[in-house]
Amino acid sequence: MTDRIREAADGLRAAARRHGTPLYATDLAALDDAAAEIRAAFPDPWLRAFSVKANDVPAVVAAIAARGFGANVVSRGEWAVARRAGLADAEITLEGIGKTDADLRAVVRAAATGHPLRWVAIESADEARALGALARAARLAGASRPEVLLRLNPAVAPETHHGLAVGAARSKFGLADDEVASAIEAGGGWAGPLRWRGIHLHVGSQLGAVDAWRDAVRRALAVGALLRRDDADFDTLDVGGGFPVAVDGDDGTVPSPARFAAEVPALLASVSEARRPTRLAIEPGRYLVARSGYLVARVLHVRARRGPDGRPLVVIDAGMAELVRPALFGARHRVVALTSGGRPVDPGAAGAEAVPTAVEGPICESTDTLGTHDLPPLQRGDLVAIRDAGAYGASMSSRYNGRPRPPQVLLAAGGRVELARRRGTLGSLA
Repeated sequence: MTDRIREAADGLRAAARRHGTPLYATDLAALDDAAAEIRAAFPDPWLRAFSVKANDVPAVVAAIAARGFGANVVSRGEWAVARRAGLADAEITLEGIGKTDADLRAVVRAAATGHPLRWVAIESADEARALGALARAARLAGASRPEVLLRLNPAVAPETHHGLAVGAARSKFGLADDEVASAIEAGGGWAGPLRWRGIHLHVGSQLGAVDAWRDAVRRALAVGALLRRDDADFDTLDVGGGFPVAVDGDDGTVPSPARFAAEVPALLASVSEARRPTRLAIEPGRYLVARSGYLVARVLHVRARRGPDGRPLVVIDAGMAELVRPALFGARHRVVALTSGGRPVDPGAAGAEAVPTAVEGPICESTDTLGTHDLPPLQRGDLVAIRDAGAYGASMSSRYNGRPRPPQVLLAAGGRVELARRRGTLGSLA
């Protein structure tokens, strides 16, 4: 993927002048690159849905929808975001382990009013029973049956951080393969109020290899083949997302979306044509938005004392309230300078004056640190950009320390800066 930081720099500086810092920015050219790569790897008739939890800013979801993606959501809140972004219910899928009775009632109500979701993925026999009971009552009133996938826990060992390994046997997610039939029964059986359509799968996020993903898809195909014997409608396999974004130090070593897609033909060929799924879907999140996103911040302090290992230390006005991943997962996000001494600098080159500099956030926690980065001399008021912040930045942000929500801008063609969401107010914190 093209490194577009140089092209984005003027827009980032302009956005900071107009809207202040900290602020989130999404480079639409970089978003184009990521969307095109996913579409090339998983072309039509694959169904492609953006995992909204990665970035729940409606303008960003709308931009992704315009590039050929539906939406995958995990709550009525994300469902509302997807609708606000212009997506119809038929382009939206609902999954997630936290679905409440109110969420399930909304699924049934949408089907009853003629605007059903594409599907809902259920996590357990308990959830199937609850959804089935609600749908049965609506069915008596003439409503159509909601379409349902069964989330399978593939019991694999995902090559990722343990906190992101949702496909591991020990995780709280999904049904074991020997629980799937009982979940269908709990939901009312094959002829009951739910229309069972297939298997949903999610192995993990930021996968470092294809092995666990391949094993999980193979297992899902085997379970799906057995169930399709009982109902020809059982025709769908949703393989989720998890495609990794390369970070500093591992470019060229993590598998691309195309590498994952290359595994699929042989896996499908291992299943008899009569039992093979005819509707395939993916749900990328991070891969679509991570590299297109920046968190722009301003320097608050340049410490006279030195930081770790005698290095310069700066404190900026963005940290774990705006980007929690470094504190939560130990994630590394490269920090580059946009100005030095109040003058613009090239963020794509370290420069002769750059030295290893400890970068710290403004939050009242020692864990609010962004690591050490090669930066030129900085002073109060200089601007920096935290890179690859488009995924799980805005959507996981908090108001901790009484910090209003940062604004979101889009960097459009010709260097235009478009305000997509205003900064939160102090009144919004009350």
